[in-house]
Amino acid sequence: MNTTNPWGRFLLIAGYVAMLVGAIDPMEGSVLILPGSGLVALGTFLSHEQRWIIIYRLWVFFLIIIGVAAIWGFTMLGGIGGTTAYSMWWALLIVPYPVAWSMGIWGPGSPRWVLWGGIVVGILYQVLLGIVFVKSEQLDEGTYTVFFISAIGLLTIGGCIYRLRNRKV
Repeated sequence: MNTTNPWGRFLLIAGYVAMLVGAIDPMEGSVLILPGSGLVALGTFLSHEQRWIIIYRLWVFFLIIIGVAAIWGFTMLGGIGGTTAYSMWWALLIVPYPVAWSMGIWGPGSPRWVLWGGIVVGILYQVLLGIVFVKSEQLDEGTYTVFFISAIGLLTIGGCIYRLRNRKV
């Protein structure tokens, strides 16, 4: 995030903050994460970053759009699984959203504070998994969702640690 363009820098900071704050509750936070990833992509473009970083962040934004659209679409249709008309397999359309969020956090050029924030969110997801194990008496569809969120948390922690260890000084 070494940019001299003040608008690009402002948009990158605002976008990353929105992505991290929205991740506290990934489903409800999609209203922050979606525009946040768009701000990061726009800020990257305005900062005149290398072309491949711009393309990377545009792909992250596009994948988040697909996943968030699926979440909102299924919510309007009454949900998935259980007694609804749509099986849990339709949830695969949502997968690009959390995966792209994670990629956006530990992707190339992410500042140190974003990487540390990603680690904190990843740890929060592991705590959520522990709470579900303590409180739930049987595994149901909601519990499997927490397993997936926990896996995204581990992916984010691993990616952030990798980026922190391999940073160019």
